[in-house]
Amino acid sequence: MRTPTRKDRDPKFPHPKSLVGPEELEALGLDEEELTDISAEIAADANDEMLPMVAIVGRPNVGKSTLFNRIIGRRKAVVHDLPGVTRDRNIDRAEWDGLPFLCVDTGGFDVELDDPLLARVVEQVRLAIDEADVIIFLTAVGEEAHPADLEIIRLLRGIDKPVFVAVNKCDNPQITLEANDFYRYGFERIYPIAALHGVGLADLLSVVLSSLRKPEPVHAHATGGIALAVVGRQNVGKSTLINRLAGAERVIASELPGTTRDSIDTMVRSPEGKLFRLIDTAGIRRRGKVEVGIEKLSVLSSMVSMERADVAAIVIDAAQGLTEQDAHIAGYCLDAGLATMILVNKWDLVAKDTRTADQFTHLLEKEWAFMRYAPLVYISAKGGQRTQRIFEIAERIYNNSRRRIATHELNERLEEWVGHKPPTMARNRRPKVRFMLQTGICPPTFTLFVNDVTLFHFSYKRYIVNRLREAYDFEGAPIRLQLRKNKTRAGDPTIKDA
Repeated sequence: MRTPTRKDRDPKFPHPKSLVGPEELEALGLDEEELTDISAEIAADANDEMLPMVAIVGRPNVGKSTLFNRIIGRRKAVVHDLPGVTRDRNIDRAEWDGLPFLCVDTGGFDVELDDPLLARVVEQVRLAIDEADVIIFLTAVGEEAHPADLEIIRLLRGIDKPVFVAVNKCDNPQITLEANDFYRYGFERIYPIAALHGVGLADLLSVVLSSLRKPEPVHAHATGGIALAVVGRQNVGKSTLINRLAGAERVIASELPGTTRDSIDTMVRSPEGKLFRLIDTAGIRRRGKVEVGIEKLSVLSSMVSMERADVAAIVIDAAQGLTEQDAHIAGYCLDAGLATMILVNKWDLVAKDTRTADQFTHLLEKEWAFMRYAPLVYISAKGGQRTQRIFEIAERIYNNSRRRIATHELNERLEEWVGHKPPTMARNRRPKVRFMLQTGICPPTFTLFVNDVTLFHFSYKRYIVNRLREAYDFEGAPIRLQLRKNKTRAGDPTIKDA
């Protein structure tokens, strides 16, 4: 099932062609088909169901993430032969036989692993079990009577929820017979599967979903929420910030770099009651320093998470100052077209005077001139300083990224701008601006129709973008301006050159 992107979530926002009435289309020399060709489709229906939850639990390296990816239909969780790759809960939407549900991939449960993060991993598994409607206990052939399996069985017997036992890595009939050894633990039925190839998955999901409660209809606005991706380098405090905003330890936060390896979603409400989907992403290092394997997959997962977010919060470590990699991450957010805010974290650790914040702000505006539209907040995720402002800012810049301007108003402004500063001559030819349309949101996208695209210098595009920012509130939102040639025909409107 395809994960909804930010352009799918608002059914109330019409296709861009609805911003232009028939009379305006005729005056501009465009028909509906032509406008459709230059406009991005903005999809419709938001989900109106509160989805049931299925949690996959098991010891490390039995194939939980492989099963999770197979169920949701794409590779979201990082899969690797090294045990303990998944440390947080990973949640995504899935659908089977027409029934949508939430699937949860948990970290490996093993009380004998020598890992400083083990206690928190176990707590995350317990939390997933508490929140889920149905549990899939996944184990694997070859290591029957594993101590971790016995501990999970003891834990699951104390809950009043449906539990289904799946034995993974049953790749052939002979190995499948070994799965019967798990009946010794008193299970009524064992489901042998091969998650990597999808073998036995249909039987397992059919019985799992038959036990699920029916989805309860709720208002559409109560399920989607604003998707806020928290991005940044390793160990800048992203997971700590998520936990602060959620009011609980929803993801593992540690001083060890690289703790978060998957992109984790957490649903929370702001103090004003607004629903947010917080996405904690894996730390991104410089391309040359990204290790092949787990870290590379985690970085790719973070990049994909930006594509399904509405807003990005770039977290910077104030104690370390601006780095080249911080700028690279900001560039990724710009390329993804995300409404963006900049959070300077660990501000409580910086020795300050009355000018420290102004000096850092000036440095940021100088080094990141391409992100001057992004609001800046100095925070302490650990201490909570100014963190509650994040919700209000995220909602504001999200709304700015969805702002739409009426065509007639836009072209009245355009005539003023071009009259004040006409484009300069190029190759002994006069560049002519004919009209402009808003052709998209998230990010706000405008198409400027001209006589010849090659006659316009990039600085003139920047001039128009700056005028748009002066005239309208696009704080936090990147603006995309594209030029398109409009064939000259008798009676076509043209913005005056002076």
